[in-house]
Amino acid sequence: MHTTLTRTDRAHWRRDLSASITVFLIAVPLSLGIALATGAPLQAGLVAAAVGGIVAGLLGGAPLQVSGAATSLVVVTAALVQRYGWQATCAITVLAGIAQLILGTMQVARAALALGPAIVHGMLAGVGVTIAIAQLHVVLGGSPDSSALANIAALPAQLRSFNPATMMVGAITVAVLAGWPQLPGRTGKALRTLPAPLAAVAAATAAGAAITLPRVDLPAWNSLVLPGIPDGPVLGTIAAVLTVTLVASMESLLSAVAVDKLRAQRGGPGDNTARAGLNRELLGQGASNVVSGLLGGLPVAGGAIRGSANVRAGAATRRAAVLHGVWVVLCAGLLAEVLNLVPLAALAALVMVVGVKMVSFAHIKHVQRHREFPVYAATLGTVVVFGVLQGVAAGIAVSVYLSLRRLTHTRITVTEDAGVHRVHVRGQLTFLAVPRLARAFAQVPEGTSVVVELDGSFIDHAAYEALQSWCDGHRARGGWATLGDRSGGTVSEPASAHACRPWTPWRNHHCTKPSNTASTATGRAAGQLVGGLSAFQRNTAPLVRAELARLAREGQRPSQLFLTCADSRLVTSMITSSGPGDLFTVRNVGNLMPPPGNDASCDSVAAAIEYAVEVLEVSSITVCGHSGCGAMQALLGATHEPGAQTPLARWLRHGRPSLARMQRIGRLGRGEVALADRPVADDLERLSLVNVMQQLDHLMAHVCVARRVAEGSLQLHGMYFHVAEAQAYVLNRAASTFAAVRPDIQEVLDPV
Repeated sequence: MHTTLTRTDRAHWRRDLSASITVFLIAVPLSLGIALATGAPLQAGLVAAAVGGIVAGLLGGAPLQVSGAATSLVVVTAALVQRYGWQATCAITVLAGIAQLILGTMQVARAALALGPAIVHGMLAGVGVTIAIAQLHVVLGGSPDSSALANIAALPAQLRSFNPATMMVGAITVAVLAGWPQLPGRTGKALRTLPAPLAAVAAATAAGAAITLPRVDLPAWNSLVLPGIPDGPVLGTIAAVLTVTLVASMESLLSAVAVDKLRAQRGGPGDNTARAGLNRELLGQGASNVVSGLLGGLPVAGGAIRGSANVRAGAATRRAAVLHGVWVVLCAGLLAEVLNLVPLAALAALVMVVGVKMVSFAHIKHVQRHREFPVYAATLGTVVVFGVLQGVAAGIAVSVYLSLRRLTHTRITVTEDAGVHRVHVRGQLTFLAVPRLARAFAQVPEGTSVVVELDGSFIDHAAYEALQSWCDGHRARGGWATLGDRSGGTVSEPASAHACRPWTPWRNHHCTKPSNTASTATGRAAGQLVGGLSAFQRNTAPLVRAELARLAREGQRPSQLFLTCADSRLVTSMITSSGPGDLFTVRNVGNLMPPPGNDASCDSVAAAIEYAVEVLEVSSITVCGHSGCGAMQALLGATHEPGAQTPLARWLRHGRPSLARMQRIGRLGRGEVALADRPVADDLERLSLVNVMQQLDHLMAHVCVARRVAEGSLQLHGMYFHVAEAQAYVLNRAASTFAAVRPDIQEVLDPV
């Protein structure tokens, strides 16, 4: 046992050492760039990186989180430096750290996450816009103003009088940052081990070596200058401290949650890192800010950029973050002359790109889908115009207004379609809407079929009683009525109604089977088919008709191609929680993807792939295998000759590379295929897992797939579904491991 633990610890040390170097190479240019953007002394960024790595790394509750100079506080810190001076800004940083220590002691970290995602993303986007505009002035050879509006107003004049040398350096930095992850071939793969920020700054430094440019100027490390008391109104100082506390805490906690999800998704063997403790993380961040402020450093926060890089680089424990801080200290002491060669325009371009990336279109689509874009826009705009704290306050105010409006605003319409009356209630249904509901019901003739759709998240008791009473009365007068929500779930229905509903918790699906009066198997099968069709027309068609009509008008635009087995137990829409128009599904025996160059009998699958990739332009392809696969069982126990000419035998030839691959890696897997949560059960399960990986390789042999993957516009995913356990597993190709998907993990699959 002792030997095993020692070997594991050595492996963790190697992973932590490698990850710490990767994060260090990202943190140094980023920290200098943030310091430049705030107007603070450049060494303040290095102090924050070192303190964040060592202090927060040792004391924080998120072991794989890496802290340093806070990106989200660039605008706030710049305003503080200009208003109070650098010494007073350090004092505010210390006070903010003390406030974080108090909040962490009060165990309120979880409550901080209650701030709506639209407000948080809007705040970060507003900060990103402000950073990008300000640093663009530096790239063009000018000096930014403290106000985003002033920077926008001055931009035309700056463009007319730009400095060609600084603009060239900035352009090289941006070009390398954008192109570095796309470097092709083996050489590109080897180069990509060097972080893009370091490569970009190094390339820009080399390009500008012979040109006279403003460069980094790290002063000699002298005795510490203690923080000074801010000179100004007490309320202003309190507001500044609260702003730094709020923004630094939010960034750190959100980053800790994101890094924790990345770690859980990675889920490699031997990775037993504990889940993040948010209150302890807040305490660690508070201690870091106290120390950083006392040493003359920038405000510290956990960063998603550094944290995600740490996880992807393979960090196993908190040692990686601490070692990264040690490397920063050594760099500041031993490599100051090298850092002094870096052009300021390169750092400004680096931070400008970081600011642009803080405006995430994925987040915009997300908040728009949840009808919270006004909150996002109000927060973003107010942050840009007035500041971070004002932006958060504006976002909260708009969020409260929309919530009250949704609670009181109810729209009720009555329509008729194919003899079915549809009463559509949009908004929250409270006692205030009962009179309007009664007027709507008065428009419905007696004895008709009625579907009452509740398109809202709240219904109070008075409204529910009114609905139930009217439905009971309508049924008593010979009519038919049902209450449903916007997803098709039944709120209330007559006892004699059909028990199955689409996209609801699904149970043993026998309700469409015919009675025993059908005398033959053929008759029973036909009866079940007709019974299912009748149930669809009666219960499901009224609910999905509008959505299907929209899809018929607009055409299909799925984002995913799902390649899976024809096995009847694999219900793709159920296990992926998808609906009409979401998946372009290709099913065949064994979820096989024949590589190009096979006989013409394989053109059907290849044609579907080409259509999905080239015409529908899907953004991802998932190959899904499953337990108990008959095709894999046939491959394992095949008694026919390879040249057999039955259709099944000819098709199963395309699965033989998977069988050969499993036989090469052996029964123990040799690290090439594994389940993260448990041992592989038997050869049938092992072959099913290997087959998913093999078919992904076959996909890459198709020219259209390989081209889109190289462009970065298409991702390939592997998946395995255990039927008996109703458990999905996703493939982490780097670790050759299928990890179980948990109910509390909502991340995309790792691309192959």
